[in-house]
Amino acid sequence: MIYKKLILLFLFIIVANANDVKLYFKNNTVKNAQTALLFLEAKNIIEPKLTLMSKTKVNQKFYKNKFLDNTYYALVPISYYLSPKEYKVIISYIKDGKKVFKSIKLKVLDGKYKSEVINVSKSKLKPNKQRAKRTKQEYIEAMNIYKTQSSELLWNEKFIYPMNSKITSAFGTKRVYNGFLKSYHSGTDYRAKIGTHIIAVNSGIVKIAQNRFYSGNSIVIDHGQGVYSCYYHLSKMYYKVGDSINKGQIIGLSGDTGRITGPHLHFSFRINSIQVDPLQAIDILNKLTSK
Repeated sequence: MIYKKLILLFLFIIVANANDVKLYFKNNTVKNAQTALLFLEAKNIIEPKLTLMSKTKVNQKFYKNKFLDNTYYALVPISYYLSPKEYKVIISYIKDGKKVFKSIKLKVLDGKYKSEVINVSKSKLKPNKQRAKRTKQEYIEAMNIYKTQSSELLWNEKFIYPMNSKITSAFGTKRVYNGFLKSYHSGTDYRAKIGTHIIAVNSGIVKIAQNRFYSGNSIVIDHGQGVYSCYYHLSKMYYKVGDSINKGQIIGLSGDTGRITGPHLHFSFRINSIQVDPLQAIDILNKLTSK
């Protein structure tokens, strides 16, 4: 009888330990180029990681959520070019010295983004060899930054928008330059006459503050743990690389620098180096503070 009770107690402990781990998406359906938020509620686990089982497996790690006790989170940015379908996400962690695996499904929908035609001067559409070398170098330098993830989350409050103005070009629109499909719109454009104040959407550290061929005067802020906000075509930049920025600070003035047809703010987001819809990213980041 004693042995049976001990066995039942042991089984109860195993079941309790299995049930004290909760795994769920805040949004288990997203469009391509949007971001999913995955929560892992658990005590006494280490090394939580995930793998998005796409054609090229995407590996990411969880971070402790400083807003909720005993909770880890992972941002799962979806590439603009990822095929719409249901994907399996494999999660692993170590508990009581053993590696545990779990899985969860994530559904990706076709964003059905629109197309727009843009006419620019040939000198800006097809840069000469010197400019091509410059743009390649600028891209490499930027990607090296975006691929870096600091362990600390650098913000404590919800994200805001960089300005209060009409959106003139939404994220994801296919860009047809002078009759040729070249790319998709990698950010959200706000109407802004030259000299309009541009504010930081949240606290962080400036990682880029320079004039670049395509984006003109550009400021990029690292918000920690793989999250970056980007502000392009500025006429003035008020901060340099390494400066700390507080949410709501004026980081510069809007302008018409770079490859552009008129003054505006191009606002974009990178999460884990992947370009995503910035407004949807802000919305999902602001859900980190609640279950």
